[in-house]
Amino acid sequence: MFDIIIIGAGVIGTAVARELSKYKGNFLVLEKNNDVSCGTTKANSGIVHAGFDAKPGSKKAYFNVLGHDMYKELASDLEFPYRENGAFVLAFDDDKDGILDELLDRAKKNNVKGCSIISGDEIRKLEPNVSKDVTKGLYAKTSGIVSPYEMCIALAENAYQNGVNFEFEKEIVDIKKIDDHFVIKAKDNSIYETKVIINAAGVHSDEINNMLSNIKYHITPRKGEYMLLDKEYSFYTKMTLFQLPTKMGKGILVAPTCHSNILVGPTSIDVSDKDETATTYEGLKEAWNKGLLTVPTLNKGGIITQFSGNRAHEDSNDFIVEFSKDVKGLYNLVGIESPGLASSPAIASYTVGEVSKYLNLEKNDKFNPKRKAIKRISELNSKEIEELIKINPLYGHVICRCEVVSEAEIVEAIHRFPGAKDLDGIKRRTRAGMGRCQMGFCTPKIMEILARELKIDISDVTKKGNNSKLILSKIKE
Repeated sequence: MFDIIIIGAGVIGTAVARELSKYKGNFLVLEKNNDVSCGTTKANSGIVHAGFDAKPGSKKAYFNVLGHDMYKELASDLEFPYRENGAFVLAFDDDKDGILDELLDRAKKNNVKGCSIISGDEIRKLEPNVSKDVTKGLYAKTSGIVSPYEMCIALAENAYQNGVNFEFEKEIVDIKKIDDHFVIKAKDNSIYETKVIINAAGVHSDEINNMLSNIKYHITPRKGEYMLLDKEYSFYTKMTLFQLPTKMGKGILVAPTCHSNILVGPTSIDVSDKDETATTYEGLKEAWNKGLLTVPTLNKGGIITQFSGNRAHEDSNDFIVEFSKDVKGLYNLVGIESPGLASSPAIASYTVGEVSKYLNLEKNDKFNPKRKAIKRISELNSKEIEELIKINPLYGHVICRCEVVSEAEIVEAIHRFPGAKDLDGIKRRTRAGMGRCQMGFCTPKIMEILARELKIDISDVTKKGNNSKLILSKIKE
């Protein structure tokens, strides 16, 4: 019998797990994929919103502002990439509808510091590549960027170090409430019993709730498509450049990533399949053309990859962060779309505060808030690299030339928990394969390392688990 089971290992589920590890108890995270950060978390803008956009009085506003202010300490403790780079919301028609004034008013009501409206000329002094058609913009100095998948991995590693268990490839097919506890059945027929469920299942969180509650929720997956430019084009902008928001979201942005790429997107279209994340010609064309409105000199030749993700839009248009009103012991985290990433530390703190009171949990006096990231030779000087090679010669064997990733880093990524089990897991932890050639050169060697370290046949190595095998058969067999 578990005290608490968390369903979902995206940034919300892992943030809750890490916060929960500050208490004593028998805790488990169940994830339907073979790794953390395989859903919305791995495919979003990576923006830590300042909090000016959310409607005052909403849960989105409350958790966004609180969460934003927790990032510096959290990133320092867990060593994941984060920085406050500032943001603009750009107007092209002198903002005849007064949207910028409304956003500034929201910023004041939400107690967001460092927001002001400045002219197009002032914006171009800070970001010279911004279109001459921009007449004014909201300047948010405290807006930030983060690597969402690296943050999620860091949270999971620290939660595990502090006693939280994880099980993967556990898709939930049935949940029943029996007396004072829950019985959870996974697709592989595994059975789990727990006193409390924390539902952090992202786009599937409505399904988890609806298995138990008479109060039904409805998630509409809202698809966003992106393009990523090579680091060579990092000069386009240092700040996040938004266009005026619409009812469908915050619009197309042109923004830097923590690793100096440039991101263009996302689109925003409601879809029916929660797990379908293919990019489309129409979607990418829309994102690019709207991106050109912000930065007219964007070079299409700089695109190295494209991707998409689905956001969990709930009909109420706000976060649901609360105990179920009719199912005792079920705690719902439903409809966590933007600004969910920015809000995640605060959502986790609030949730665990409520659940710990419900179960009367004791504090874990052995909790260690610190987690060390994998050392990256790309971030070290030659003397530091030489010292590492003396300790482990594999640091001298560069596998990914684009991102300068050594074999030692890849091996460590596999053997940490929850370690990489496939090519995408290696990419998220080390950046091997995230450069200009997009794994064109390093794939075979990474596959060999995965096979060797996981003690599996190379034909069983996958791109992202399930049936995504790269080798179908051997030549001449």
